Amino acid sequence: MSRRISLPQVSPTHCKVCYAADRDGNAGESASSGASEALLEPEEHVLSTLEADGSRRWLHPKLSMGEWWKRRRVVAYVLMVVFVAIPHLRVNGKPLILLDIAAREFTILGKTFYPTDTLVLALFMLSVFVSIVLITAITGRAWCGWACPQTVYMEFLFRPIDRFFEGTKGKGGKPAQGVSPLWQIARFGVYLLLCMFLAHTFLAYFVGTERLAQWVRTSPIEHPSAFLVMAGTTGLMLFDFLFFREQLCLIACPYGRFQSVMLDEQSKIVAYDPVRGEPRIKGKRTRDDQSGQDTVRGKPAGDCVDCHQCVVVCPTGIDIRDGLQMECINCTQCIDACDDVMKKVGKPLGLIRYSSQDAIARKPKKLLRARTIIYPIILVGVFSGLAMAISSKSGFDARILRGRGAPFTLMGAKEVSNAFNVRLVNRTGEEQTYHLASLHDEVEVEIIDEDKLTLPPGESTLLPIRLNFPSYLTLNDGNESIELQVSDQSDNERTLSIKVLGPRR
Repeated sequence: MSRRISLPQVSPTHCKVCYAADRDGNAGESASSGASEALLEPEEHVLSTLEADGSRRWLHPKLSMGEWWKRRRVVAYVLMVVFVAIPHLRVNGKPLILLDIAAREFTILGKTFYPTDTLVLALFMLSVFVSIVLITAITGRAWCGWACPQTVYMEFLFRPIDRFFEGTKGKGGKPAQGVSPLWQIARFGVYLLLCMFLAHTFLAYFVGTERLAQWVRTSPIEHPSAFLVMAGTTGLMLFDFLFFREQLCLIACPYGRFQSVMLDEQSKIVAYDPVRGEPRIKGKRTRDDQSGQDTVRGKPAGDCVDCHQCVVVCPTGIDIRDGLQMECINCTQCIDACDDVMKKVGKPLGLIRYSSQDAIARKPKKLLRARTIIYPIILVGVFSGLAMAISSKSGFDARILRGRGAPFTLMGAKEVSNAFNVRLVNRTGEEQTYHLASLHDEVEVEIIDEDKLTLPPGESTLLPIRLNFPSYLTLNDGNESIELQVSDQSDNERTLSIKVLGPRR
């Protein structure tokens, strides 16, 4: 949220006084009063995690265990279980998800993709991007508050550990007294074990559970690269959850900065209602019979009692009453805290709620708008293309390429030969032997290297062939369209179209 600051006029005398005070470390009373007019008082918090003097502001958010928090907790625990379980699940004997970068194989939902599947990869990435944009346009930063691994593990795994060791279990906030060094060491040990477990689970997505189990039982010397990846991931997780924490959302993650172009005034956000809440003021309220408005000590008062509970529970340290902010991750803790206060003071719930900027401004709701029309159309198109690209992938890939050299070769007076290469990729989990046949009666297929017809699972090869045919087949046009059928032992078939070249006369 931008703030406009008016700069006072600074005279040369003021500058000299300021410089002298800074140089000497002190100044006279009169000089100090003159210099104060030229100095700008810094904001209380330049960033929500940064004090005015540049020091780190450590956040110890209180815990408000309201209805929204309970829902988020269920979602978070389900996501944790899913994250751990996915590498162990199998579909048709294959892992549910296995991203084997070393072997250049990506298995998703039991289907294996290879580096040649660039179209599938591009459509998949595009579908993810458009989906995030659409979800953000409709529901705001629901991903950040409900499903982001940073939020899920920070708020529902590591902060509860902090509260246990700090003696604030179930309520949060700053510890009443300092944590002893022994407890700090114990907390670090728990963090280390959890981060190692998460790092091993993360590694299973790339190497598989069987290979990972074998590595765990053997010396790291036998698999140094994998061990370094695991150790590095553990170190990064420790740095993040133990030190960097909410600053990942505030500083490193670009998602909050993108929201300005992904959100509009109708997008769902966690918002404070200033129409109902202002002016905010503390004190016992009385009802003015003439105006029908609450007053405190004779002054008009909104429903906000200025208790700051929405601030002390915020995991990113912001004040939701300042309006839509980049730092807000839609975690709903301020909603639970405010609803709890409203119950106690006898006011309606929802002073802070899921709403939109237009709804807060009492403008009509618009379900159909440019974003909610264009984005779904694009998404349907991308998903359709992705489904077609995936469905076209059978048990093997076959692609025909024209050979180098002369376009055709005369084999005697009445026979012509064309050289081709057939790129074969075995997508099955078994060894396959392939068969090639021409669907044109007068074209014969000659295999140059028959050993390449047999492929192990996941392997590819470039099979050289010749297509031989009588010279009269290409008379007048100089070419003839034919079809080549490729099949494997599992009855998978692909038909390739190609033009053979020959003499015109």
